[in-house]
Amino acid sequence: MIVAFGLNHKTASLDLRGKLSFAPEIVEKVLHDACTILHVREIVLLSTCNRTEVYLFGNVSDHQIVTWLAMIKGTEINALSECFYSLRNEHAVKHMIEVASGLDSLVLGEPQIFGQIKSAFSVAKEAGTVSVNLEKTFQFIFSAAKRVRTETAIGKNPVSVASASVNLASKIFSDLGEAHALLIGAGETIELVAKHLMDNGIGKLTVANRTLNRARSFSERFSADVILLSDMPEMLKTVDILISSTASQLPILGKGAVEFALKKRKYKPMFMVDIAVPRDIEPQVEELADVYLYNVDDLADFIEDNVKARNIEANVAKVIVAEEVNSWSNQHKGLMAIKTIKEFRTSAEKIRDLETNRALIALQGGKNAKDVVMELARSITNKLLHTPTKNLKRAGEEGRHDAINATKELFNLNDRENR
Repeated sequence: MIVAFGLNHKTASLDLRGKLSFAPEIVEKVLHDACTILHVREIVLLSTCNRTEVYLFGNVSDHQIVTWLAMIKGTEINALSECFYSLRNEHAVKHMIEVASGLDSLVLGEPQIFGQIKSAFSVAKEAGTVSVNLEKTFQFIFSAAKRVRTETAIGKNPVSVASASVNLASKIFSDLGEAHALLIGAGETIELVAKHLMDNGIGKLTVANRTLNRARSFSERFSADVILLSDMPEMLKTVDILISSTASQLPILGKGAVEFALKKRKYKPMFMVDIAVPRDIEPQVEELADVYLYNVDDLADFIEDNVKARNIEANVAKVIVAEEVNSWSNQHKGLMAIKTIKEFRTSAEKIRDLETNRALIALQGGKNAKDVVMELARSITNKLLHTPTKNLKRAGEEGRHDAINATKELFNLNDRENR
């Protein structure tokens, strides 16, 4: 059974999502522990700023998953129970396609989630928690999501957290060419922010990261200055725009540092966007009069320009998703039939082999060949039909005409009756 379990920006608050997020460096251990605790062999964990989801194969109850997640994150079960969703088989596959396609994102159609879910799958595969069932399911999901992207314009008219951040900054600063922007982190989202800032003519760009190696690539591509996080307090006094997105589990910028920078700036306004979950910037910073601080949930209010166009495309995409889910369902049912066919053939072959051996022994004992062959045919026929005949008789006595009709269909008995 395919299971998709999680919570997202629609069901859980920013703070709760922060508590239930997973740092990249611990995901592999979490996957292994989950296999042991939940008694499953296949599981994938997706953790982004907008969602935490697990996809697994097995017979696991919602209570088991909730208990496990609450235990490892130190969260009250009641708090988690009020905001999770749990889907199985076709419903799970539908949700996974919608997630990978950006149809379930905070920003409709945003492309980053496709890379994030592919990365989550790769991490699980490397950890050894993906086998044939999730392998086939995820390859189907990726193919379906690519079809949505190819056959619709859901990804056009760019609207993303990154573009929304820059659009909002341009509303506060009329001329970005005179502004200094500091980006904290060096991940994919910050890279997109840097691209949008450069496209909008930002005057000066600086990137701060824990290590310089990752951040140096920004220097080459975006003509950005590069500093360590430890140098950030001194830099703040020159910064007009600050956008942060790291995987830190604790805030990296506090109210005191920002207040000190404001004094040095003579209280010239600062615009800040905290894209990270958990938060990179202490919420108390918002209390400062000359700071405009927004988080990922706030950005939803500014993502409007292309939403209508994307909603039209989303309707087309939903038709594609329905077709893909139907295709998966048919394949899944076909696989179930194949398993039954194999079991049926194995049972028949056992009867064949047993009776053939008996016939050979009889021939070696000198019995008449014609009599042996006739007995072999009767014996195989009787043993093959014994159990179905008994079950059909019982079905008739119980009025279960579906079993009788299914038998007629399987063996084309209706056609024979009409001849």
